[in-house]
Amino acid sequence: MKLFCFLTLFFTLTLQAQIQINGIITDSNNKPLPFATITTSENNNTITDVDGKFIFKISSSANTLTVSYIGFQTKTIALLNSKTFYAVSLVQQTDDLKEVVVSNENPALTIIRKVIANKSLNDPQKKLTNFEYKTYNKLIVTANPDSIDGRIDSSASYKNLDKKIINIDSSDYKFKEIVSKQHLFQTEKVSQYQFANNKLKETVLGTKIAGFKQPIYEVLAFNLQSISIYDPKYELFETKYENPISSSAPSSYNYKLLDTVSIRGRDTYMIYFKNKSKRKSSGLEGVLYIDKENFAVAKAVMRVKGVLDISGIHEFEYIPKEKIWFQSNTTFKIVKGKNDDDIRILGGTIQFDGDVEENFEPRKKVASDFTYLISESNSFDIRVNTNNPIKNPSLYIEIKDDAAKKPENFWEGYRKENLDLKSQKTYLLLDSLSVSNRVEKRLGIGRKIINGFYPIGPVDLDLKKIISYNNYEGFRLGLGGITNDRFSKNFRIEGYGAYGTKDGVFKYSVGSGVLLDKYTNTWLNGYYTDDVREIASTVFAVDKRVFKIYDPRPINISTFYHYTAWKANVQTKIIPKTEAVFELARTYVEPKFDYLFNYNGQLYSHYVMTTAMASIVWAPFSDFMQTPTGRTESDKRFPRFTFQFTQSLPDVLDNDFKFSKIDFKTEYEKKYLNGQKTSLLLQAGYATGDVPITHLYNTMPNNLTKETVIQRITFAGRNSFETMFFNEFFSSQYVFFQIKHGFDRIKIMKKVRPSLVLVTRMAWGHMENPEQHVGPDYKTLDKGFFESGIELNKIFKGFGLGGFYRYGPNQLLKFEDNIAVKISYVLDLGL
Repeated sequence: MKLFCFLTLFFTLTLQAQIQINGIITDSNNKPLPFATITTSENNNTITDVDGKFIFKISSSANTLTVSYIGFQTKTIALLNSKTFYAVSLVQQTDDLKEVVVSNENPALTIIRKVIANKSLNDPQKKLTNFEYKTYNKLIVTANPDSIDGRIDSSASYKNLDKKIINIDSSDYKFKEIVSKQHLFQTEKVSQYQFANNKLKETVLGTKIAGFKQPIYEVLAFNLQSISIYDPKYELFETKYENPISSSAPSSYNYKLLDTVSIRGRDTYMIYFKNKSKRKSSGLEGVLYIDKENFAVAKAVMRVKGVLDISGIHEFEYIPKEKIWFQSNTTFKIVKGKNDDDIRILGGTIQFDGDVEENFEPRKKVASDFTYLISESNSFDIRVNTNNPIKNPSLYIEIKDDAAKKPENFWEGYRKENLDLKSQKTYLLLDSLSVSNRVEKRLGIGRKIINGFYPIGPVDLDLKKIISYNNYEGFRLGLGGITNDRFSKNFRIEGYGAYGTKDGVFKYSVGSGVLLDKYTNTWLNGYYTDDVREIASTVFAVDKRVFKIYDPRPINISTFYHYTAWKANVQTKIIPKTEAVFELARTYVEPKFDYLFNYNGQLYSHYVMTTAMASIVWAPFSDFMQTPTGRTESDKRFPRFTFQFTQSLPDVLDNDFKFSKIDFKTEYEKKYLNGQKTSLLLQAGYATGDVPITHLYNTMPNNLTKETVIQRITFAGRNSFETMFFNEFFSSQYVFFQIKHGFDRIKIMKKVRPSLVLVTRMAWGHMENPEQHVGPDYKTLDKGFFESGIELNKIFKGFGLGGFYRYGPNQLLKFEDNIAVKISYVLDLGL
């Protein structure tokens, strides 16, 4: 019986064997016809790309191709067994498709308006209360070996007429040998999607990445294309474009009716769309197939052509009971476009080598130019109005603990077709290659370096602690680190030691933590620290650690306080879309500048603070991913809000003062389709009670108290007042607002592409009980502080230059004292 089934399957596959043909469709002037319709004698169809080219897998029993294009005469050609390339020229005709003209205006535009008007009736996420389905996705990076020349350039050395050595020098030949046997990269994924209460959640049931024992979670969260074709902004490869069927799309796109075709037995209009902008690579273009009856999208081809040629195809199946088209298959593809620059995407997984010489001539194509990425997803087990509850609906992606450990029979149950020999070899060869080249280990090291650590055995060395500089300590030399998973997954030890060459004092910190819950990243930690800190600085405990090659602003700081502190805290992400720190601390503080705090007539040169603190960041619009190792923010979105409350504990562990502090911060960023970006930052603080100046607010000054503008040139901070002098203003309550608008990079030369940023900052503040602070002279911000400036970033090798001007009530008498010139540096990691 098994033999009979095998033979039946074998002959069925033989009879239905597919062959691949390709070609180009042009007009009588040899100009390509984009999105022409090609149909086989078996009624399978495809369309040409924007260059009039096509690649089509057809059944061996197909004997004709029919090519149609609006305004041209339809042409049918015979297929020949020995021919794989077809160049077809169509003849223009004067008549048009009268049966699809629906009004006096552009018929395509009229149809699109009806699509927009009926979106709520056709979008599954609008019409259906809930639904669920599963998808199988396969992503490969590969190349067609037949497209590669692969000639061998060889040389031989001879001695006494005997050939001794043969040197083969042909990267194309080696590349062709590789891609003939295997793909360059390959992943598979099985997911379950659930929709309810206007939320869509993906649960990854299985994942398999060639060359990696553990999945690369960043790749799983990478958004190659929009899931829904009805989203206001359509996304291709992490870039958002205006959707051609958004409410405002008719003002941004041109539309043209190409043809009428049948999909799933239903008649559809075939409409070509293109962004109106005359700029190259300005946006989407493609084809929408619109159901004639309900004006729903039955198929969509979306494409961006520029440095990379990126396309996304959405295919749907019609559900008669619900009268709705539901997405069944998606295809995403990246190939190299008209560009000779190096391109690295997905962390270098795909690399296109280019010619970076000035005034280069078009070069001969090399092997890597034929590399492409293709991702195909097939949906199945579609169920609508199921009323099944979604677990953890605040998560966008959840990856099951055993997703990377699925046996082969799991994959066989979900694959649409079995892996071919080339795909099977890819897993075997890349797994062995990954082991020999330690690819997974290198990737892990790279991840940690981005966050400022370098792993050495069971310890991650803290790169931020090695060297820094400020005006109080001089060069601060140190060593620090934290234990990693090789030491323990549930317990960690961390610490650092540092020495200042100017103050001659050793500082250190030691601490440890125990993992309470890995899914919510909940840790219980304890620390002892003996160190110094800038006075009146605001530190949010939940702020992410940002690693920089240099930290510009602290270079200029000269006023610090010394502190020794015992701390215990809990770090957790247990509340959805938040991260929180709850801390108890006892801190001994000694100002390292001329200062006394007057409390009830007693002057304090040092003091003890026992405090309780709660700090939380809330990102309601971000997407979060739950992995077997914890919860992460997979897609950072704005606005986001940070709150922090600190309360002293009277009569606890020798606490000296009674006070409260409330700190708040909200951030917003908006990226525009033309490459520009606007950033807003609002930050405020309110301290009440008896608070020494060391723990008040200085609103982030970054200007040196030197005579001339040239002497004050230094590095710019990120969100600091560049024209405000250090220790010039102090406040017990303040509000700070900043707006930045960055323009797209301007190409001056091939390697000089600066970005222009306009900046405006302002702050208001007030000081309660100024008589309590004895020693420093300072001003208040009751009348406000204002500065604006221009930054020209990334002029060369990441370096830039900025100029800022101080104006308003706190403007200084000398014009030059209101000016600050700063150097900027932006490190581009190419991520």
